[in-house]
Amino acid sequence: MPPSRDEDLDWLYGRDRRPAEPERTQVMPAPAAGPAYAAPAARPAAPPPPPPGNPPPSWPGAPPASSRRPKRRRPVRTTFRVLAVLLVLMIIWLIGVPAYAWSQVERVDATPAGQRPGNQPGQTFLLVGSDSRAGLSKAEQKRLGTGDSAGQRTDTIMIVYSPPGGRPVLISIPRDSYLPIPENGSNKINAAYALGGPELLVATIEQNTGLRVDGYLEIGFGGFVNIIDSLGGIQMCLPKAIKDADAHINLPKGCQILSGIDALGYVRMRKADPRGDLGRVERQREMLAAIADKAASPASVLNPVRYWTLSNASAGAVKIGDDTSLRQMITLALAMRKVAGSNGLTLTVPISDSGASTPAGSAVLWDTKKAEDMFSDIARGDTSELDKYAK
Repeated sequence: MPPSRDEDLDWLYGRDRRPAEPERTQVMPAPAAGPAYAAPAARPAAPPPPPPGNPPPSWPGAPPASSRRPKRRRPVRTTFRVLAVLLVLMIIWLIGVPAYAWSQVERVDATPAGQRPGNQPGQTFLLVGSDSRAGLSKAEQKRLGTGDSAGQRTDTIMIVYSPPGGRPVLISIPRDSYLPIPENGSNKINAAYALGGPELLVATIEQNTGLRVDGYLEIGFGGFVNIIDSLGGIQMCLPKAIKDADAHINLPKGCQILSGIDALGYVRMRKADPRGDLGRVERQREMLAAIADKAASPASVLNPVRYWTLSNASAGAVKIGDDTSLRQMITLALAMRKVAGSNGLTLTVPISDSGASTPAGSAVLWDTKKAEDMFSDIARGDTSELDKYAK
C-alpha cells in the first residue's frame, strides 16, 4: 500500500523517527615498530661576545675553546732562516780567510828560461825547504844551532805529482844528490839554489828528471816552526829515543806532540841517524804528511781560531812561484791529503850510492836507470807501477 500523505510529512519533518545511533569512533592502527621521532630541541641563543682580553665562555654544544683560538705561528721558519744565515756566514768564512791569506803570500821568480820539457799529464810541484832563519828569534836560532846567516841553501827538496787518475806520489830528492847543474858543471843539488835561486833549482830538477815543474812552493825554518805551532804541534811516534846535539833535540821514545822547534830539529837531524840523509828524507815525508793531515782535519777547519791562525801562518811562511795559481795550490793540498792517508805513495829517488866520493865531497848518487824509468812513468801520467821503487 502506498504511504499516506501524513506518513510522507512525518518522514519529511522527522516525526516519530528513532534517534540515530552515534557513529562509532574508528581506532587508527598502531604504526609499525621503529625509532621514535623526536623533535629537535631548540638551540640556545649564543651569548653576547666577551669583552676584549677575556677568554670566551663556553656554552652547551659549543666547539672546544682551543679550536676557536687563533693558532700560534710555529718558529720553524725562523729556525730555518737562522740556520741558512749561519751556513752562508760559514761558507764566507771558509772561503774568505784563505782568500785573504792568499793575497798575502810572497811570490818568487821560479820559471826557468830556455828549453824546458813539454806539457805533461797531471801536475808536478816542487817543494823546497830553505835554511832561511826568517821568523826565528835569536834564542830560537841558538837553540836550533842554525846560526844567524841569511841562508841561501835548500835543506829539503821534494816532488809532488798529482796524476790525472790514480795515486799521487811524494818523492824525496836528497839534498846531497850529485847532479849536473845547468851551466855550472856537476855539484850537490842544494848548490843550485845557492848559485841561482829557485829558477836554477827548477831547471836542475827538470833537466835531471825530464819532468816539467808546474808549481813551486818554498818554506824556511821560521815558517815551518810557525805552521807547526799554529796547529798545536804534531804528533810523532818515535821507535827509539833521539838525542842529537847538532839538531839540539833530546826526544824520548814513544808517541808525543812535537812543538815547532822540536819538529824542526827532528826533520833536520842527520848525524844521529845511521842512515844519514836517507833517514832524514823519510822523516821529512812523515812530518809533511802529518802536517797535511792535521791541517785538513775538521778540528782545524771548524775551529775558527785555529783556522785563522793556520791560514795566516801559512801565508807568512811560504813563497810560491810567480806563475803558480790558487787552483794549483788546491790540487797540491788535495794530493798531499791523499799521500797522508792510504791513497798516495811516498818514496825516495832510486839511489846507487849514498856516500860516494865526489869533487863536492861525500854525496849521493842516483841509480840512473831506475830513476829514468820512474820519472818516465810519471811523465806519462802513470803511477800504477811506482810501488817497486818504494823502500
